[in-house]
Amino acid sequence: MRLEAKQREGRYKVWMTDTELETLRRCAANHRDDLIIQLGGYVGLRAFEIPQIQPKHVKRTEDGDHYRLRVPEGKDTTGSGGKPRDAYLPRDVEADIHRYTTANDIAPEDSLIGIGKSAVRDVVKRTAERAANETGDEDYRHVSSHDLRRRFAQRLLVDASVNPRVVMQVGGWDSFQAIEPYLNAPTPGVVNEAFEDADLA
Repeated sequence: MRLEAKQREGRYKVWMTDTELETLRRCAANHRDDLIIQLGGYVGLRAFEIPQIQPKHVKRTEDGDHYRLRVPEGKDTTGSGGKPRDAYLPRDVEADIHRYTTANDIAPEDSLIGIGKSAVRDVVKRTAERAANETGDEDYRHVSSHDLRRRFAQRLLVDASVNPRVVMQVGGWDSFQAIEPYLNAPTPGVVNEAFEDADLA
């Protein structure tokens, strides 16, 4: 885990690995709290978007092999209101949503998690505190709901080299400038490797 100090004193950007995110998940108090962690870390939802989700928002694609999650109202970055989007829903997260919905008898039009934005942030904070206590890694105490989205973006952009336009579409970013902070500056070795892979060396 890497911490990056923000301008505001005592605040940090937290850069997690998938292993650290899985550790955080294991410290969730219940299935609902685990779903919140997954929706942030694997689907890229913001804290205010998670309470909007209803079971009916889960859709299978026409090929039958993939899932999308309709986010009714994303972040308003243009002043014209938040735009809906279709986030990519990993198969494992879809299965967990289905199990949770069935076990708790949640109707298609009901809120999946049944709490608001502030409560979502509190869930992440409590889970992170539990992770710090259980692992002895004090860095977990700095984890916020935005750091889950940071892991989502870095996994796609850096770990998996997904086309940035795809990441912008599924994550609800409107510009390359918005996703740039999630990218690592390339080292000389990375630059060399990129040109070798493209057969341009």
